[in-house]
Amino acid sequence: MLKKLTFFILSVHLLSFKMQAQDKLALDSKLEVAASFDSYRPIGVSATSTNRLFVSFPKLNKDYQYALTEIIDGKPIPYPNQTWNEQGNEDSHFVNVQDIFVDAADYLWVLDSKPSTSGSIFGPDGAAPTGQFKLLKIDTKNNKVMRIYTFDDLDKTKSGLNDVRIDIQKNLAYLSDPGQAAIIVLDLQTGNSRKVLEKSSFTLADPEVVISYSGIEMRNKNGAPFLSHVNGIALSHDFNYFYFKPINKNHLYRVATKYLSDVKLSQQELQSKVENMGNVGVTHGLLADRNGNIYLTTSMDYSIKYLSPDGQIHLLTQDPRLLWPDSLGIDGNGYLYFSCAQLSRDPQWNNGVDRVELPYRVYKIKLPN
Repeated sequence: MLKKLTFFILSVHLLSFKMQAQDKLALDSKLEVAASFDSYRPIGVSATSTNRLFVSFPKLNKDYQYALTEIIDGKPIPYPNQTWNEQGNEDSHFVNVQDIFVDAADYLWVLDSKPSTSGSIFGPDGAAPTGQFKLLKIDTKNNKVMRIYTFDDLDKTKSGLNDVRIDIQKNLAYLSDPGQAAIIVLDLQTGNSRKVLEKSSFTLADPEVVISYSGIEMRNKNGAPFLSHVNGIALSHDFNYFYFKPINKNHLYRVATKYLSDVKLSQQELQSKVENMGNVGVTHGLLADRNGNIYLTTSMDYSIKYLSPDGQIHLLTQDPRLLWPDSLGIDGNGYLYFSCAQLSRDPQWNNGVDRVELPYRVYKIKLPN
């Protein structure tokens, strides 16, 4: 009994200590709530040049409603229609929408990604031995699905497709695959994909980089730390550079897309073309704007920063409500939207205690000029 009481007192003390850094932060008056979802966790966020906002939700909890929505008057409306968001055959229904991205021509790309246990960065219990993956291209002008890519040449026992960016100049999609610690390059004309930079020093997580909050490490019940290989990705507005990094790595990398798209380059030759952009710390989502800035979200200090073209890191916003800021999108009015997934607050990482602060939200903030 004494041991249990001591453990309880210690747990309360650690929780209090863990919250200190968050409590010391002031609210950022420039930060606006774009949408609120109660216990419905948002992940993917993207916006069109005409200011339409789309938000996706992974099928990970009991409060799941829709996979993909358009936010209209602050409310999530199933998109592109109700049918796609209902249970059904994976060919014509969403399974688990992981990421969304509006390309430079305002087409919405939907990454429907349900990894196997081996391909998931979370290793969910009871997951199928083979993952289910597809990428949809949706015309936002008429809200119709134009094409579906099914990754038939992907190793679906290991893959964990996470984020997607679209290069409309080269007609390619670039996807992060933390399950295989690789970048997947998808030919949008043929539907064929290839794997590059697999298990390289640029795509593998650094096990020494453990996410922590006020000194308390993010570990599961077995003591294993949260760990993700290459995860966040960004494509420069001119399509010349592809940026990427694991969550558990401090350095950001980029490679010129002329090399990434070159099927003749060997893996060794491609690795030699990767550039180290410097230490940016632990990050989650990445996104580029038209001015050449690369936005980086991080949960450890509740902030969003950006790397400017001169190589300097700037703070865009820091706020105690930024609990695992994740995916990002930019609209036509120069606002940056982002979800707060609160993954670090899940019971899995808190000795079975649910520390999520409801409601889940998507925020927006004006970008720098």
